[in-house]
Amino acid sequence: MTQERSGARRSPTGDQLRTWREFVETTDALRSRLSSRLQAESSLSSSDYAVLLALHDADGHCLRSSALADAVGWERSRLSHQVGRMERRGLVARQGSRSAGVALTDDGAATFRRASVAHLRTVRHLFVDALTDDQLAAAGEIAAALRAALDRPGG
Repeated sequence: MTQERSGARRSPTGDQLRTWREFVETTDALRSRLSSRLQAESSLSSSDYAVLLALHDADGHCLRSSALADAVGWERSRLSHQVGRMERRGLVARQGSRSAGVALTDDGAATFRRASVAHLRTVRHLFVDALTDDQLAAAGEIAAALRAALDRPGG
C-alpha cells in the first residue's frame, strides 16, 4: 500500500477529489431518479419502500422497532414518524406496546409487490444495464470495501 493510500497523506489529491465528486454526484442523481420513478409508478416514497422491504424480508413480516430502525439505518424518532404515516395508509400495523413491533399488513405486502416490479425494472435500466459484467463486479467490490471501512470502529 502506498503512503498516499495508507492514510498518511492528509488531503486527497486533485484526481482523488474529482473521483470522489463524480461518485457522490452520480450516486445522488441515481438515488434521485430511482426515488422519482418509484413515487410516480407506485405512490411510494423511497422511505416507504425501505420500510416495506425490511418488513417483507423479516421472518413473519414483523420486526421490533429497534431492529427495523437498524435495518433501514434510521434513528428511532424518524422511524416512528414514518411508521405513523404508513400506518394511517394501511401499509403497516404496530403490534403490542408503542415500541414492540411493526408488521407488514396484507395491503402493505400487495403494495410492495406491485411497486417492486416497476422498481426493479428501473434498477435494471439505470444501473445494471449501464454497466458491463466486470464493472458490476467491481462496483460490488467497491461497495463492500466502503461498507467494511464504515463498519470499522471510528469509520
